Amino acid sequence: MVAALAIRAAKKPLASALPRFLTWRIPGFRCFCSSSADLFSPPFSDAEVDTESPVSDHPMFPGRKFLDTFKVEFEIGSRTITIETGKIARFANGSVVITMDETNVLSAVSSAKTDGSRDFLPLTVDYQEKQYAQGMIPTTFMRREGAPKERELLCGRLIDRPIRPLFPPGFYHEVQVMVNVLSSNGKQDPDVMSTNATSAALMLSDIPWGGPIGMIRVGRIDGQFVFNPSMDELSLSDLNLVYACSRDKTLMIDVQAREISEKDLKSAIKLAHPEAVKYIEPQVRLAQKAGKQKKEYKLSMITDNTLVKIRGLTKEPIEAIFTNPAYGKFERGEALDKITQDVRAKLEEEFDEESLKVLPKAVDMVRKQIVRKRIIDKGLRLDGRQLDEVRPLHCEVGTYPILHGSSIFSRGDTQVLCTVTIGALGDAQRLDSLVGPPTKRFMLHYNFPPFCINEVGKRGGLNRREVGHGTLAEKALLAVLPPEEDFQYTVRVNSEVMSSDGSTSMASVCGGSLALMDAGIPVKEHVAGVSVGLVSEVDPSTGIITEYRILTDILGLEDHLGDMDFKIAGTKRGITAIQLDIKPAGIPLDIICESLEAGRKGRIQIIDRMEEALGSPRTMHDGNAPRLATMKLDDESIRRLLGPLGFQRKKIEQETGAPIALSDGTVTIVAKNQLIMEKAQQKVDFLVGREIQVGRIYKGVISSIKEYGAFVEFNGGQQGLLHISELSHVPPTKVSDAVSIGQELSVMCIGQDVRGNIKLSLKATLPKRGSEKKVLEDSDPASSSKHNANVSVAILNDVSASAGGESEAENLEYSSSSTPSFVIRSVDECDSQGSADTQHITKKSTRKSLPKPFPERKIKSRTDSLPMPESQKNSLSMDVNEEESEMSISKKTTKLSSSTKVSASKLKLGDRITAKVYQIRAHGLVLDVAGGVRGMYKFEVNGRRDFEAGKELRVRCTSFSAKEFRCFHC
Repeated sequence: MVAALAIRAAKKPLASALPRFLTWRIPGFRCFCSSSADLFSPPFSDAEVDTESPVSDHPMFPGRKFLDTFKVEFEIGSRTITIETGKIARFANGSVVITMDETNVLSAVSSAKTDGSRDFLPLTVDYQEKQYAQGMIPTTFMRREGAPKERELLCGRLIDRPIRPLFPPGFYHEVQVMVNVLSSNGKQDPDVMSTNATSAALMLSDIPWGGPIGMIRVGRIDGQFVFNPSMDELSLSDLNLVYACSRDKTLMIDVQAREISEKDLKSAIKLAHPEAVKYIEPQVRLAQKAGKQKKEYKLSMITDNTLVKIRGLTKEPIEAIFTNPAYGKFERGEALDKITQDVRAKLEEEFDEESLKVLPKAVDMVRKQIVRKRIIDKGLRLDGRQLDEVRPLHCEVGTYPILHGSSIFSRGDTQVLCTVTIGALGDAQRLDSLVGPPTKRFMLHYNFPPFCINEVGKRGGLNRREVGHGTLAEKALLAVLPPEEDFQYTVRVNSEVMSSDGSTSMASVCGGSLALMDAGIPVKEHVAGVSVGLVSEVDPSTGIITEYRILTDILGLEDHLGDMDFKIAGTKRGITAIQLDIKPAGIPLDIICESLEAGRKGRIQIIDRMEEALGSPRTMHDGNAPRLATMKLDDESIRRLLGPLGFQRKKIEQETGAPIALSDGTVTIVAKNQLIMEKAQQKVDFLVGREIQVGRIYKGVISSIKEYGAFVEFNGGQQGLLHISELSHVPPTKVSDAVSIGQELSVMCIGQDVRGNIKLSLKATLPKRGSEKKVLEDSDPASSSKHNANVSVAILNDVSASAGGESEAENLEYSSSSTPSFVIRSVDECDSQGSADTQHITKKSTRKSLPKPFPERKIKSRTDSLPMPESQKNSLSMDVNEEESEMSISKKTTKLSSSTKVSASKLKLGDRITAKVYQIRAHGLVLDVAGGVRGMYKFEVNGRRDFEAGKELRVRCTSFSAKEFRCFHC
């Protein structure tokens, strides 16, 4: 304080000469910054403050806090990268902010103060993208971020995989890495930046760690490799390679590609290594300026004496188990547990507490040494296979036919069930990430239930391992899917692990490829995956690998005891996805390149077996595959389809079960089968309307009736005129006698009149006159019965009858309009069968009968499923005339007694007889005429329907039919 006042007085000598009360300052305001409370002071010029220098270099001015910030800047490719520390997160053990363009990422690391008494490294990496980084407010109800998303879990795994092998053996203290994206311009993916920032933060901390590392992304556009490509450039690239390394060894590889060859991939990796190393030197310089001294942590190491003692007790029995290929996965585990229990009992007798504490870890180390030495010395594996041999394969497709696609893939004891579900583009997954596309139309969900390894566990939310394995298989299959413009569906593959003994993610690739072809999705070719392992010997003095063996298709135990899990997936033409995880502190690049060739050979062997099961995609529209229809609509049509608050669309979806998706004026309908699709399209066409075609049949509703015809609303609210002359082949006297308002019917567009009105026709959808065929020509009853003649009759009301007559032509016309398939017998034909039956002939009515149009759609009634007697097949069709009186009938007709034997051959058109109601159906009656003859009557529109079973009715014969009797909707 005194020094500051002296400096101020030296700069302002006039002020120092004034009385003291005149130099008093105005009271300052307190500012809370971090944990300090300072007074605001007058601002200083930039020349007085150097934020890049330590605090000790600055004069102590009141109210101003100086931060010790350190920054390094360098270039990789065409990008300028900055790493800064000391500005924020100062209390963390190590913290770094990395900047590329306008994207800033903070990585902070901390270590627990516990003693680390455990046998594993509890390393946690939490990566988080918050919406404020792109100037957005979350759309959730609470308006804040919730549980980690899939992308956040994947980025956390990407950071974890290269840094974990560099922690020293025996370091089991809890370490947490927290990465936050502070700002994002959407052009750079923060995942690679986060890994480099984490490496720098670990270098600055006091945590023992064998870094630094460098990570870089490589793309390939038009055959040219691009380092650190932007998101726009990456969308044009056929390669997305993420490569992490130390100065001379590879630590992690992650690849998504479009069938890149092994040769090209080796070239990309060799180019990526020197570029990734460029990240290492700036981290070293930053750590020299601002890094902490590495702290001495307690390492949980097994002493040599304890390890020698336990090896002597367990070596021989373990060799007997793990050198015998007859043992299975669980048999080996049970035998090893028994050996451990026997050794535990001996140590308890000797009261060796130190050995008891590390017994499980020591037994595992002995087992690891025995298995690895046998592989290196003899080239023999646990199950007796050769080093490059793939386990026995089993492929099955169409396991569950009701699903869109299904398959079972087994490799050794590893088995997965893959299913495919196809949906509309609107079913695509919405991605709420800072970079990348907003939706994803192809999803592969990997599930690893506890029963697949004979364990008990709980099912929770998203699991890092399940998300990582599923994404790897998804990348592998994405390369062979057809583009969106050719295949406008959303596809979900679900992989259920049924049993696990190594490489279930690669089994999911194989099973998913089979299921996609089984679903009829036009994938280019099969994709298969295989996991390649490594067992090596290292010189303790130099750390150089002196001997190694590459293993193809590793078991779960070989993965646990080996040095590498190199998952390679692709087609016969090239690689589509890679994931490399290692356990030692790096593997030479030449061994990685050699492993690619071993993976190619194993992959081709698996694809050959898959092609035997299913060589090409099935036809998609066969079986249970859904149907998809798209149409382009204008804004007005979309409004009609949606309706108020989307009511109309929801109504169609509920009635048909076909979801309707809208995107940029395109309507997409996805239905489970063709019947549902047609039903949904009809409803959409009725609301929206389509281009009217002459000769096409449309569903419509009578909206109004005039003297000259009826107006029909169809095709999305359009009006058409159904003229009276187009109602039937014989026009009715009144339009209202043939149709009624609100009636649904099928009409055909026949053109336009001079005024531009749409002309519709109902008679064009009905059978034409003169198309009937005569099939009953024999005169005897046996012949008539042989031809299965159906007889049409008209029912006369037993209370009232008409005094008028009915013409023969009108009778015939009514039959043709009401019954699509029938045969008419004239009176002359009936008379020629025998003059003895003339007393049954009745006088024809002269009253006109209006034709009643029936739609073509057939509706099955509830009683249609009842068994029909053989005698019923010789049936009568009936109509009702409710205007004739019983008195007038008795004057004009001769009543046929029900006891009189009647056959179809003796009946003539116009005969009136008495019949009983045999059955009452939804759309008509079945009558029992004497002599075992059955007749049929179809209810008229707005006609009488209050009949009772067993009641006698007066009927008139109107037509005969040789076809099986049917009920049509009235």
